[in-house]
Amino acid sequence: MTSARDQILEPEGKEFYCHTLSVFGKAKLPVLIGGAYAFARYTGIERHTKDFDVFVRERDFERTLRALAAAGYDTEVCFPHWLGKAHHGEYYVDLIFSSGNGIARVDDEWFTHATPDLVFDVPVKLCPAEEMIWSKGFIQERERFDGGDIAHLLNARGDVIDWQRLLRRFGPHWHVLLSHLILFGFIYPSDRERIPHWVMHDLLRRLGDSMSAPPPTERVCRGTLLSRQQYLFDVQSGGYLDVRTLPDNPMTDFEIATWTAGIANDGSH
Repeated sequence: MTSARDQILEPEGKEFYCHTLSVFGKAKLPVLIGGAYAFARYTGIERHTKDFDVFVRERDFERTLRALAAAGYDTEVCFPHWLGKAHHGEYYVDLIFSSGNGIARVDDEWFTHATPDLVFDVPVKLCPAEEMIWSKGFIQERERFDGGDIAHLLNARGDVIDWQRLLRRFGPHWHVLLSHLILFGFIYPSDRERIPHWVMHDLLRRLGDSMSAPPPTERVCRGTLLSRQQYLFDVQSGGYLDVRTLPDNPMTDFEIATWTAGIANDGSH
């Protein structure tokens, strides 16, 4: 992917990205490129950051970190349930195999549907747009809300998105997807046709069915899936159960505690 981004990137930044890609290539590591590069590829919107978002399967996480460490990067496992970092001067790699809420785990489908591309003339695979929307959909912190990214991805890719797969990805959390689709219609009223009618009808039917059913008797707060900070009062003092502590949630109590403790450092996405 050769673009204006490549042309104005400072030499140190370009060297960092090229070196990082060479580490992956020499070690034959299966990785996907996400973040600003994938976003620019899908939307045409360039962003200039000092981080390189790289996605791997959990089984490849440790050996990818080891390869970066052997190449001279300072590595750390920030949150064992989803995120590591590899620093090289002022630049760094975010090595990601899941999401902070434990839901959007990188699996084989990410690789099956990845988009081939070039970064600095190096062949790479980009995270699929569907999985980007899925993982970004839950990022709704006070200091970071990825709804704008989702709106731009929908506007650019709505006609080619695998909507069946996207619906399946959100699964029981379909309310989150519906909220972003409603916002899309508000943001781009003249382009609302980019969202297939059947998708909206399906989700609105689900909403109608859920409103017709009796409300749950158990007081559960799902807000902790969207923000690790903004709903702590509800689950700590407000009498609500944290949905992350229920048996069908992928996070352990230790992971929840570690993720919550990280608020003080604000060192993650």
